Amino acid sequence: MSKKRERDEHLEQLWYMKEGEKDSIDAIKTALNENFDDAIIDQLSSEDMVKLTEQGSKIALTKKGEDYARQLIRAHRLAERLLNDVLGGDYESGACEFEHTVTPELVDSICILLGHPRECPHGMPIPEGQCCRHSSRTAQSSVIPLVELAVGQSARVAYINCKSDQQLHRIDGLCIRPGAVVTLHQRYPAYVIECEGSNIAMDEEIVSNICVWRQPEHVQEAGKEAVDRPRRSGRDKFRHRKRGKS
Repeated sequence: MSKKRERDEHLEQLWYMKEGEKDSIDAIKTALNENFDDAIIDQLSSEDMVKLTEQGSKIALTKKGEDYARQLIRAHRLAERLLNDVLGGDYESGACEFEHTVTPELVDSICILLGHPRECPHGMPIPEGQCCRHSSRTAQSSVIPLVELAVGQSARVAYINCKSDQQLHRIDGLCIRPGAVVTLHQRYPAYVIECEGSNIAMDEEIVSNICVWRQPEHVQEAGKEAVDRPRRSGRDKFRHRKRGKS
């Protein structure tokens, strides 16, 4: 288990304790058992995520920690509803993975899709989101065409729709691939995008086939992994290749 997962597990357990009106350090130690880590509690305290009182015998989430834990619990319980009601899968184990891999915007989209459910399959309350408060009925896509970026905006490539082998080979030769970070610099008379330090001029037909993640956190996540990822040859890099003329 990664350090972030361990950290999130402690925050989730503190949320469960809050729901059960418990606040003793012994309660979280008992609940987490061998997964409890004093170092993580110290870290969370230094980050103002938790507060310790009564000489360290009592522990509770701060406003900052509560906001973070609420999003984790919201994602987990909505995932349980999605897997149980729509996909019919093992909603418990699947939800545990889901909550660590999605953005808040995608969580809201799932909440809208499910009609803003109030409880998870276990009958526990699902924390309310902005979409619930506004009774939103339209879900926002997490992936958009590159042409919809504003000039100067950066995004991480999600996938590429290639209509033909010719387009596939051209984009391949420009080093634009899933995971790379691109920046739109110009729209007219041709699109100019920056990718891995190079400025590339492209026509709209080619650019419209490149799809990027909408949210800026995907740019930060790309980091060294996106730059140093070993390149694969051929069509394996582009999973969303459309049928067309070769």
